[in-house]
Amino acid sequence: MNEPKVRILIVEDEVLIAMDIQEKLIALGHDVPVTVDNGADAIKFAAELKPDLILMDIVIKGDMDGIETAEKIKNLYNIPSLFLTAYDNQSVLERVNKIKPLGYLIKPFDDTKLQDVVLELYINPSLKK
Repeated sequence: MNEPKVRILIVEDEVLIAMDIQEKLIALGHDVPVTVDNGADAIKFAAELKPDLILMDIVIKGDMDGIETAEKIKNLYNIPSLFLTAYDNQSVLERVNKIKPLGYLIKPFDDTKLQDVVLELYINPSLKK
């Protein structure tokens, strides 16, 4: 059975990490046309590309953090976010949970876990736009 191709926007301030995630997702059969490192560009490309999913780091460049950026994108375009973060402290996770993301992955994570969480968007119809 073919797995669905998900169009994904990556928001990650570490260029090498963003490129690595992009390459992995493309190898898994997904469409990842661009990566960005700040909230303003994330909002701009969310409007232009209409991705199915935003992979969002919590700490990004610019005036907004990833949580605030994801919340704005969700409110403007109803695009869900999956957070990728090295932070696992309770206060950060509580902020993330308030915006009802698709979920979050604690870095480092393996390709199988990434694929499983990305495909959750298609397995659970209530998460689709």
